[in-house]
Amino acid sequence: MATLSPSRAVNPRLGSYFGIFLSGFAAIALVSLILYGLGVDPAMLSIAMLLCPIGLYGAIGIASHASDPLDFFAAGRRVPAFFNGLVLAMAALGATGIVALTGLFFLIGFDALFIAIGALAGFVIMAVLLAPFLRKFGAFTIASYLGRRFESRPLRLAAAIIVSVPMLMVLAAELRFAAEAAVLLGGWRHGQVFLLLFVVLLATCATGGMRSMTWSAVAQSLAAFTALMVPVIVVAAIVTTMPVPQLTYGPVLRAIGRNEAAQGLPIILPPLMAFDLPGPELQPILKRFADPFGAVGSAAFVFGMLSVMAGVASAPWLLPRLAAAPGVYEARKTLGWATFIFGIAVLTASSIAVFLRDYLMDLIVRPGPAIVPPWLADLAKRGFASITETGTQFTAQSISFARDSVFMSLPVAAQLPPVVLDLSLAAIVAGGLVAAGAATTALGHILSEDLAFGGTWDPPHGPVRLHAARGGIVIAAASGILLAAYVTTDPLLLVLSALAIGGSALFPVLVLSIWWKRMNAFGAMAGLLTGFFVAVLVIAGGQADTAAIPGALAAVVGVPAATAAIIAVTYATPPPRRHVLELVRDIRVPGGEILYDREMRTQRLKKQRQLG
Repeated sequence: MATLSPSRAVNPRLGSYFGIFLSGFAAIALVSLILYGLGVDPAMLSIAMLLCPIGLYGAIGIASHASDPLDFFAAGRRVPAFFNGLVLAMAALGATGIVALTGLFFLIGFDALFIAIGALAGFVIMAVLLAPFLRKFGAFTIASYLGRRFESRPLRLAAAIIVSVPMLMVLAAELRFAAEAAVLLGGWRHGQVFLLLFVVLLATCATGGMRSMTWSAVAQSLAAFTALMVPVIVVAAIVTTMPVPQLTYGPVLRAIGRNEAAQGLPIILPPLMAFDLPGPELQPILKRFADPFGAVGSAAFVFGMLSVMAGVASAPWLLPRLAAAPGVYEARKTLGWATFIFGIAVLTASSIAVFLRDYLMDLIVRPGPAIVPPWLADLAKRGFASITETGTQFTAQSISFARDSVFMSLPVAAQLPPVVLDLSLAAIVAGGLVAAGAATTALGHILSEDLAFGGTWDPPHGPVRLHAARGGIVIAAASGILLAAYVTTDPLLLVLSALAIGGSALFPVLVLSIWWKRMNAFGAMAGLLTGFFVAVLVIAGGQADTAAIPGALAAVVGVPAATAAIIAVTYATPPPRRHVLELVRDIRVPGGEILYDREMRTQRLKKQRQLG
């Protein structure tokens, strides 16, 4: 029976190390709370809440420096399933999920579930159709997998260019949210904050590639998940006497429904393809929380769910995490943990929205003249909410909230100490860094492995390969920072569009590359290009109001178009060679040697014979 060598064994002390980190993070919050009670300037405590965790993330990244290609590109293939799944879940959630998804729940209620259901379904599809087989293949990037699977260098280069587009969009969106939270914490200018985030990305990604990104991302994920949970747990204990908000907000939601009915909030019956997602601007509540299909039509809900599902299942910044798992079995367990953790995070986001809406409804149904409470005045002063002049009583339309401020508004509405708000902002920064780090590392590897060295199957040996990969990560981080600083598009729409583009271009190609032996390089190229350009055209048409469906749902057109192109072109061109057919057969067998490693060994032996 084969065993792992000591150098490749999973470190048994990982739990202790990250337990120490989590204790340190909790200590930062508790010391800040004590110092606030002693009268220390809250601005100084906010800066400490920003810089201290970031310093820990950077220290972990630098300490995880890698000089071995397997460590740099795949974290040594020894990341346990729990930690791998934790990073995968938080990279999929990111700051966009923490901030924008919570705001969507607050403003449009359960209509926002199409994103949550689609992402969870994407993890399931990834686990069943893709994860075990991509892990068996062992390639470091999606473009490398496609190029080697079909023995086509042009396909590898085309895939590298195409997958870079959605990754840049996600990178820009996550860095935007992280920067906004850091500005609120530190009180600095955006330029200074973007420079800080750039330095953090270099410390956590460029020093050790996938290895340093993985271990720093575990710390960031633990911090983000903990800071996401703490404020709403405190509020749940205050409101329901039970510190389990995910399970106890049902009675609160029923009370909200009664108050909404008393206020006369309408039951909206939109068209089937209605897709009115709230933007980042201030806006009032216009629909009941539990009323389905009020802002998103029933057909658009299903199409949005399918688009998100395809995008998450084939996300080129998430799939490389599978290469870090010790084996195929651990890759499946990784997806199990990711699904569980992501589900808990989504339930937490919805509970935050419910409790904040409960505070608002209690204010609205209160009889008597409209007296602005201190917490609402504080939210208005911060720009999180606005109050319209009313007669004798508040109404649902007289108070507006910004979608991206809902997550941060709950500690203020509950009148908790400012340190709790700082903790919420730290969660946004940490969540944004997890997702941005995953996208930066994956994009940097593609720039070096598939664009710089994509013309040869044998990558350079020695330090040249790692230096090129570090250069690619620097370029990826700088590009993401520039896009985040100068592109003003709604970050949520950027992420939804990135998922639509990635799902359209990659999902049919990846699935059929595993489950259809007859598929050849010409069909893969046709599917890749067709899915990409169809999705881009639909998104552009949606922005110009000329497309029949919203741009965020482009995958429901792009995936069938790409599938049709793959089938048509594959049957119109010669079948693949026998070697490729045997490769597909080997991919489907879970056990055995990793195919990428076998190919690298074979190429090295050929090179030695030629030199000999």
